[in-house]
Amino acid sequence: MINTENQNAIFPPGDKAPADYFTGTAWVKVLVPQDETGSYSIGNVVFEPGCRNNWHTHAAGQILLVTDGRGYYQERGEPARPLTRGDVVVIPSGVEHWHGAAQDSSLTHIAITNNSASGNVEWLSPVTDEEYRSVHASSSQR
Repeated sequence: MINTENQNAIFPPGDKAPADYFTGTAWVKVLVPQDETGSYSIGNVVFEPGCRNNWHTHAAGQILLVTDGRGYYQERGEPARPLTRGDVVVIPSGVEHWHGAAQDSSLTHIAITNNSASGNVEWLSPVTDEEYRSVHASSSQR
């Protein structure tokens, strides 16, 4: 459950994210639906502990600005990167990846998504429990 008493929250939680694309509960607050040029949109995403999104790609890339909590970002075939407040992730166009909260912490980030004629996201398969657990196992050995 989202902590409504979080004094560090910059934006309200927004709407519950679609279960088709997330394992666990996330909340999305659209901050800029699309700029006047149609180039980008901006949203604030709050992942409850243990929540992550599916593997996915962005045809024109994305930038994540982590504002609170702890979590992970992983590109297909690469080790996961731990995320904490103040981290910035620049996701290249077409790179398959996922991001989400640690098991014991929520994660909040602002997502700046570049729009393209083919859409801004292509959702793929869920991150399996085994894939998610392996991220935690490898990070605890560091």
